[in-house]
Amino acid sequence: MKATVIGAGIGGLTAAAALKAQGWTVRVLERSTTLEPVGSGLAMMPNALRALDLIGIGDRVRELATFAGDGGIRRPNGGWLSRTSAEAAAARFGDPTVVMLRATLVDLLQSVLDPAEIGLGVTVDSASPDGTVTTSTGEERADLIVAADGIGSRVRSALFPDHPEPRYTGLTAWRLLTTDPDKTGAFSETWGRGLVFGVNPIAGGQVYCYATAPAPANTTVPDEKRELLRLFGSWHAPIPTLLQQADPTRILRNDIHYLPRALPALHRDRIVLLGDAAHPMTPNLGQGACQAIEDAVVLAHEVTNGTGPAGYTAARLPRTTTIMAKSRQISRLTQLGALTPLRDAAMWTTGRLGPNLVLRQAAPVIDWTPPKSEWTSHHSGIES
Repeated sequence: MKATVIGAGIGGLTAAAALKAQGWTVRVLERSTTLEPVGSGLAMMPNALRALDLIGIGDRVRELATFAGDGGIRRPNGGWLSRTSAEAAAARFGDPTVVMLRATLVDLLQSVLDPAEIGLGVTVDSASPDGTVTTSTGEERADLIVAADGIGSRVRSALFPDHPEPRYTGLTAWRLLTTDPDKTGAFSETWGRGLVFGVNPIAGGQVYCYATAPAPANTTVPDEKRELLRLFGSWHAPIPTLLQQADPTRILRNDIHYLPRALPALHRDRIVLLGDAAHPMTPNLGQGACQAIEDAVVLAHEVTNGTGPAGYTAARLPRTTTIMAKSRQISRLTQLGALTPLRDAAMWTTGRLGPNLVLRQAAPVIDWTPPKSEWTSHHSGIES
């Protein structure tokens, strides 16, 4: 059985690796001429680690990543609204949350595949439900087409032309890697009036930071570092220092979009949608990449040992719809203006009830078990 995967992001590469582990012949088509990943850092939660275990790289992810320590949500003045215990979370869910460079995860996924299985510089013009893929290099046929072509998926638009496209939330986001020479950063997310700043220490003395703020769509400024300092330079330590240390040429900025209504299905005949192409969501739960990884192993199971693409839709659509909605709800909470004091008071009160409540709220997202199937690891290893 042959599968063609459109897109070599985390979802597409994981899908190819999972299908290969189920005995499929795979080919990944990527329009970029390199696999240099867009982005800086990302969190892998226990649900994603369980999925990565199936394709043989879960332990390597744990080795190369940084375990998220105690943290929580803070006010701009540094006061804590809620605290979380990393030890309690790891005990509850069987694994810690880890943070790593996106590039490291891409390298690990790529190491599972042979170079000949990844076609770079190939543009996909169209994909047909009968298994035909028309590209810039010709036409090919497949038993399965996996559309992992991102939030602006052309395949999704072609399959569901009457469905609403992803909509702008009104928030723009920055991502950056910086250094914290004093190692004062803790895992935290700070909420202000419509503003958010996240701090995630990672290996090598680096810190992965992200921020969101209201802005008109498609807005950019000549100096994004200066803009971040304008917005967050008066917030609690170490945020100003982290921003001062940042390389302005490596600050990424993207508007945040979401799908206002879930798709009616995640497949049509031989085509399946995966990751952001299937269920674009706001980043507030840290589940975008995690859900794409879940998609990949469920898909490989269903098309090999289950009920095919229809089984994939049945298994994934209810879960991803719920997580999309929950993430959007949190996004709206961060955007409150005059009601911010009421929000903060409610969060502080909830936080006083103890970490068990926070863990119970997270459980429906993180307590996920991969499908039982026979998996063959083709992992060839990668040097640290």
